[in-house]
Amino acid sequence: MRIAKTRTFENSQDSKYCTEIRIEAMIIDAHQHFWKYNPATHAWIDDGMKAIRRDFLPSDLQSHLLENGIDGCVSVQADQTEQETHFLLEFAENYPLIKAVVGWVDLWSNNLEERLADFSGYHKLAGFRHILQAEEPERMLEPAFLRGIETLQKHGYTYDILIYPRHLDAAIKLVRLFPDQKFVVDHLAKPHIKDQVFEPWKSKMRELSTSGNVWCKISGMVTEADWNHWKPDDLHPYMDFIFGIFGTKRLLFGSDWPVCLLAGSYTEVYSVLEEYLSGFSSDEKSDVLGRNAMEFYGIRPEY
Repeated sequence: MRIAKTRTFENSQDSKYCTEIRIEAMIIDAHQHFWKYNPATHAWIDDGMKAIRRDFLPSDLQSHLLENGIDGCVSVQADQTEQETHFLLEFAENYPLIKAVVGWVDLWSNNLEERLADFSGYHKLAGFRHILQAEEPERMLEPAFLRGIETLQKHGYTYDILIYPRHLDAAIKLVRLFPDQKFVVDHLAKPHIKDQVFEPWKSKMRELSTSGNVWCKISGMVTEADWNHWKPDDLHPYMDFIFGIFGTKRLLFGSDWPVCLLAGSYTEVYSVLEEYLSGFSSDEKSDVLGRNAMEFYGIRPEY
């Protein structure tokens, strides 16, 4: 935890000297994954992704966080089972570097209330995600799913939207149905960076950003670019646009480690954003690199 400033002042009511300590926001990686590799469970890791066909655990991530001066992370589900949620929560209980968990639960289930009740004792469980990118866009507008989002809102959980550009019309409708629900778009909704395609992603993201309950993660860009030949300049037009529509108050840094290793190291991915932010104010940097993640996921400062 960084101490930004210490100030001593006299309290006018009791004439005793007091010390005020302002705690600066932590730097938080708001999107990364852990798994024990299983060919059946992780079938999405195809032959082109052999580099990540192994276990990735908190002990593997810790050195990357330390090397880059990052205080903690948000662990996000990769498998769609409640066992996965418990797997991540167990890590969170044992590793202080994990500040929050985004798990999975069946949002279409008739007994969702009961399932959430079983998770209610885990204070680091901040929200949930379903891999909507693998579904047809209409899936997120089904009545059962909408009831699921309504139930998450009732219990104060966040929701991560993992989609492709073709899902954006449905996502716009979804977030407008729940103006009090906190949503965050993962990976900028995966624009076609490799081919430098902007439309219709650009116009749809602009429309989505007009809903103030929607945030966006600056994450997953290198794996949407040319894995072997990308350069920061390939990413900058997408970053310029996203910063322009969301501002610095609704953007969160995420590494997407270990998936990012398909295209670059942890440090390379973090450095792209760190260098991009070099012209921003210290407060704006703090917002994007940590303060927004703390606010969105309800991460409490540690004293």
